[in-house]
Parts: sequence; C-alpha cells; structure tokens
Amino acid sequence: MGLTSDFSISKKYRPDVLIFLLLIPVISAFNYYLTYSNIQWNGFLALTFAIDTTQGYLAWLIVRRIIFWLDRVLPFGPNPTKRILIQVAITTFAGLAFIILTTELVSWIAKGRPAIPEFYTMDVFIIGIWFLVINGIYTGLFYYHTLQEIQAQKSRLEPEFKGIPVKTGNQELLISGSEVAALKIDEEYVLLFTLTGKKYFLDESLDYWEKNLPESGFFRLNRQTIIHRQILLGFKKLDHGKLEAQVDSKFNFDLELGISRAKAPSFRTWFMPNR
Repeated sequence: MGLTSDFSISKKYRPDVLIFLLLIPVISAFNYYLTYSNIQWNGFLALTFAIDTTQGYLAWLIVRRIIFWLDRVLPFGPNPTKRILIQVAITTFAGLAFIILTTELVSWIAKGRPAIPEFYTMDVFIIGIWFLVINGIYTGLFYYHTLQEIQAQKSRLEPEFKGIPVKTGNQELLISGSEVAALKIDEEYVLLFTLTGKKYFLDESLDYWEKNLPESGFFRLNRQTIIHRQILLGFKKLDHGKLEAQVDSKFNFDLELGISRAKAPSFRTWFMPNR
C-alpha cells in the first residue's frame, strides 16, 4: 500500500529525480564558488566535493520523503498556504539538521575537531536558501501536473469540437471555434458572426448549439445570444442582481448582452472560474 501510494504521489512531481540528480552537483559547485575565494584543484578538493554532493543527495531524499508524507496527511487543498508554510518549515529544518550533523561527524572523523565557525555563519545560511529553492521546484511541479490533469479531464468530458458547418451560396464551410464571435437569434433565423465580421445563417436552433458548443468557450447569455469568451471584455452590474456582458466595440453585431439574475452566478463562475 505504501509503495503504491508513493508511486502515485511521485507522478505528481516528475521529473524531479532527473532534475535533482543534475542540480545537486551544480549546487555543491556553486556553494564552493561562494564560500572559497581561492580554490585549489587537488585530490582533497575532489574528496570534499564528493562528500558534500553525497550529503546533498541524502538531504534531498529526506526532503522528498517528507513531501510525499505531507501529500498523504496534509494535501494542498483549496487553500495551499498552510501546507506550503509547513512543508518549507519541516523540510528546511530536517534538511539542515541532517547537513549539520553529518558535517560535524565528518569533521570529527577527519580532523578530530568540530566544523569551522564559518560553516555556521555562511554555509548553513546558503544551504537554507537552497532548501527554499527545492521547495519551490516541488511546488511548481505539483501545480504544473495538477493543471495538466485538469486540462486532460476537460478534454475527456468535452467531445472534440471541430467547428460549425455553414452554407454560403453553393459552398459548404466549416467555421472553427476560434473564428466564432457569437450566435444570435434574428427573427426566425440563427445567425453566426465571425471575428472578421462575416455573417452566416444556421439551420439548427440556438438551443441545439447551446448543447453542442464546448462549455469552456461559449456561454448562452439569454434567449437571444450565445457568446464566445474571446470577445468578452468583462461585465457590469445592473439593478436587481442582473448583469450585462461587455464586448469590444469592434464587434458591433447588435447583440442582446443582458444576463438575468438567475443566470448571473453561473456566468460569473464560467467567466472567472478561479474566483
């Protein structure tokens, strides 16, 4: 159960293993550059660099395990601030504690004395900043994969929309969704307007197109109008909870843009899904 759970969690952070296998030696080298003004290229440098890099890998594995554990007991959820703060605090403390303890151990074994004071005044501070960077990478990977999952789910739920077929003269055309500005009822006809201002008559009713157009891009404002998100600038509030959609003035299609009080909440959610 634990291995299966860790495997499913690890998918949220791919390719973290590859990233840190490459990044940690770079971090070690950069730390040497910041710490030492005169670097001597010899066997001792290679040995200390290997030890520091190994410490870095082990500290990263500790941080990784803590993040996986937090995913099980304290998911990000709708308000991730608490999770991020706790994650940064725990991983930074655990990672620094490991680096300090192993550095002291190596110093006592190799030199018979504690680590030099500069390790605590400079190195620990720099390493602490790197733990913030590591947390930032993991948080970014998590939200990247979450966004990918949401988009994939939307694609599965919404059938592929190839466009709206229209007739003009003896031609039959397919107007892609990205070309559509709005649909409106004009007497007994349904008209389609494109972004370039072209107008086409449709055989199907507005009710039909309300059901068959992708919800992510189109919204039926009222009995007369379906509008594409790409021509919307925003909306303004009217009396009694009603709204009025606002479109760019260049799309002068004489559209009915009023939104009833009953439909206003669903329009707000569609237009600003993250609020």
